[in-house]
Amino acid sequence: MSFQNLKKNSQSTISRLTQELDKLNKGSESYKDDRFWKPEVDQAGNGFAVIRFLPAVDGEDVPWTRIFTHGFKGPGGWYIENSLTTIGKKDPVSEMNTVLWNSGNEKDKEIARERKRKLSYIANILVVSDPKHPENEGKVFLFKFGKKIFDKIMEKIQPEFAGDQAVNVFDFWQGANFKLKIRKVAGYTNYDKSEFDTPTPLLDGDDVKLEALWKKQHGLKEFNDPSSFKSYKELKTR
Repeated sequence: MSFQNLKKNSQSTISRLTQELDKLNKGSESYKDDRFWKPEVDQAGNGFAVIRFLPAVDGEDVPWTRIFTHGFKGPGGWYIENSLTTIGKKDPVSEMNTVLWNSGNEKDKEIARERKRKLSYIANILVVSDPKHPENEGKVFLFKFGKKIFDKIMEKIQPEFAGDQAVNVFDFWQGANFKLKIRKVAGYTNYDKSEFDTPTPLLDGDDVKLEALWKKQHGLKEFNDPSSFKSYKELKTR
């Protein structure tokens, strides 16, 4: 841009800067990470997709990571933040929830319930089938999911009953596709009918294709890196 244009547009610059500041002030609520895949449901709250959980990337030992978050609406608007308890530090919301819960007042306890931390997991997946968005099929994404799906993973890795085959669902060769079946039950999203398919090699066990796929995966360390969290003071202010 020339100096002449800079001078000419000086009056309109303030409006553009205001728009950008508005975006920043919205914070995490307006931020969308395109690395993440999220299944789409119909108007009834039902959905279906097939995904494959993928192994750990080079330099990482575990194919998933765990995070705690808080999401609730208060007098000053929405509070949507990662909890410092994820990395073993004190978090102001958790501390306040303890105070509220120990007050013995039922209204305080209800506030604490509404503000309790939420447990989520993040892993790399390959989208095998996505009826709502077939353009996602064959692509690697990050997938954020809750305890219900994680429990189904653990049930395959560590079977409850003797004689049941242990399956590393994250393995390229010995793993299994996951049929994600989403329903709306009593007003809540339900994954109870989701299940793993019969173990089968991914991409027909073609090592060349599998290595290329492996190199497209995303690292997970950033989600537990202290630099990815706001400080205690910042969260206390929020």
